[in-house]
Parts: sequence; structure tokens; C-alpha cells
Amino acid sequence: MIEKLQTELKIRGFSKQTINSYTFHNTNFLEFIDKKPEDVLKDDIKAYMAHLMSERGLKPSSVSLAMSSLRFLYDEMLGKGLFVGIKMPKLEKKLPMVLTKAEIKQLIEIIDNPKHKLLVKMLYSSGLRVSECVNLKVKHLDLEDKFGFVKAGKGNKDRNFIISGDLIPTINSYLNERKNESKYLFNVKDKALSTRQAQRIVGDAAKKAGIKKRVFCHALRSSFATHLLESGTDIRIIQELLGHANLATTQRYTQVSKEQLRKVRSPLDDL
Repeated sequence: MIEKLQTELKIRGFSKQTINSYTFHNTNFLEFIDKKPEDVLKDDIKAYMAHLMSERGLKPSSVSLAMSSLRFLYDEMLGKGLFVGIKMPKLEKKLPMVLTKAEIKQLIEIIDNPKHKLLVKMLYSSGLRVSECVNLKVKHLDLEDKFGFVKAGKGNKDRNFIISGDLIPTINSYLNERKNESKYLFNVKDKALSTRQAQRIVGDAAKKAGIKKRVFCHALRSSFATHLLESGTDIRIIQELLGHANLATTQRYTQVSKEQLRKVRSPLDDL
């Protein structure tokens, strides 16, 4: 059944990351209940959800991902309707982690390695997801027009992204000086840099720069969106640049823009 699940996911055009995730969660579930897929009941789903939340201590977002994986197999593929009436755990409404412009500058300046510095600059200046950034191919960069192209990003969608004019000479110099030619902009020999390696690069640089926040690659994407918003960029343009299908996802950044809040005049000041 797991093989059939993988085949169905591939046919529907799901990403490799989603296929691996759905396979992982469904395999773990079957090991937990020790049943065949055709014998699974609604109570089994609830028992597994309770196990993930209480014994494994997973966050609501992680539990929801596991449940989505199971729903695809048992409701969409097998038509069992097990999830009808099952309430998902309430998701935490956390604000995105955003760095100040001063912190971004600190982060960039502390890095000596040219590839690592370019990676951080690209993540921040273009607002790319880390998976999109590490899989960037040189042929998808139009340095003359200052645009790049994401092939099959999240949701299997293609989109354009902006490239900072200040980054063009850096990219050209980096490509001319690197020892191994590769189709990937950020390569390790002939393979793309992994997302885990990218996270380590950013995290280590943040610690070295003395930034007290827990900094991941996504913080650079969040900072890109927030800083654009603060400079007056229309939120629908930001939505397009980030590749968000839903405007509500982009609107989270309106809640974290301290610069925008500072511009609001309290009514007390007018008394």
C-alpha cells in the first residue's frame, strides 16, 4: 500500500519532499497500530493523534502534517472517510521571526566564505525558501534583467524572483572563481547544497555575529517580506515574490512590522 501511495503522489505531481513526508508518516502509523490499511478504523487515527501529542510531544503543526498524510491515503485514495468529524489540533499563531536591518548587516559581514556569504545575501535579497535557493541552477539566473526563475517551487509552481543589482558583480565573481563547474549555483562538487547545510551556515553565522535570536534560513525570507512592507511595497507584490497562494499568509508580516507601528500616532498625543 505504501508503494501505491508513492505512485499516486507522483502521478499527482507532488514534490519529492512531500512524497518522503507522506511515506514516513504513513509507515510510522501502520507500525504503531500494527494493522493492515484496509482494517484501519477512525479510533486508530484518534489513538495515533493522541500518541503524537501526549507521548511524542509534537507541536500542533507537526501533528497536522502527519494527519494530512494519513488523510490522503485513507480518505482520498481508499475512500474510507475516517477523518469526517475528527478535529485537528488548533495551530499556534506564531509571528514570523524577523531580523532588523542592522542584524542582517551583522550576519552578512561576519561571513568570510564567499559561497556562504552569497547564500545569505541571496536568501535575504530575493526572499527565496531555503529549498528553492539551494536548488537554484545557474541557467535560471538572468543577471542582465536582474531576475531569476524558480522551477517547481512549493506547490509545484514556477515563479520569477528579483535579484539585487548589488549582488550581480558578486555572483559573476563567484561563478568565475569557483573551482568546480556545476549546474547549481550553490554546489558541493556536482550536487546541490543541502537544506541542512544551508541552515547550519546561517545558524553558525548568527551565533558568531552575536545575534541572540534563534536564526534559521526562513528568518531571512521573513525579513525580506517585512522590510519590503516597511518600505511601502504593495502587499500583493510581496505575495507574488514570496510565491504565496493565499494573501492571508503574506498578511502575517503586517503584524510584525514594528516600523509601521512606530508611524501610528497615538490619540493621546493629539489631546
